[in-house]
Amino acid sequence: MRKVVLKMSMSVDGFVATASGGLEWMFPSLSEDATAWIVQTLWQADTHIMGRATYLAMAEHWPFSAEVFAAPMNQIPKVVFSKSLGKADWEESQITSGDLVEEIARLRQQAGSDILAHGGASFVQSLSSLGLVDEYRLIVHPVVLGSGLPLFVSRMDLTLVTTTAFSSGAVACVYRPV
Repeated sequence: MRKVVLKMSMSVDGFVATASGGLEWMFPSLSEDATAWIVQTLWQADTHIMGRATYLAMAEHWPFSAEVFAAPMNQIPKVVFSKSLGKADWEESQITSGDLVEEIARLRQQAGSDILAHGGASFVQSLSSLGLVDEYRLIVHPVVLGSGLPLFVSRMDLTLVTTTAFSSGAVACVYRPV
């Protein structure tokens, strides 16, 4: 069965975005080695999943980007979880409006490699609280935001699998739920 992997950047104090959704705080610590780790993680999946808001933001950017992340973001099929999005124009994208638990179970049963989940905070909080994430690949950036949108909203015990320190001071921590 395929596993659901959540890849997310977060601040040292556990936020994945500023209160207004800003992400600019993470870019100073995206060193070459951190970027390579992210690209490798992107290519390890053969399905990307996300919520509506993340899909809309990414669909405006990646099809027109020459950044190193663009190829996997554009080429790997995407499943968008939304009850309100009418159509998905970004290549390799489809919309599902079914029950999150049932749709994730359906995706897990399909042949293939990892299913990679992308945030927004609300979507990943739903995945986490429902116990749908098999592995957390978190890049902890050397910044404290003080407030913002948290990744986790309830207690969860995790087992550390690996850590990778990057030249910028960011650290990738891979965890699995206990």
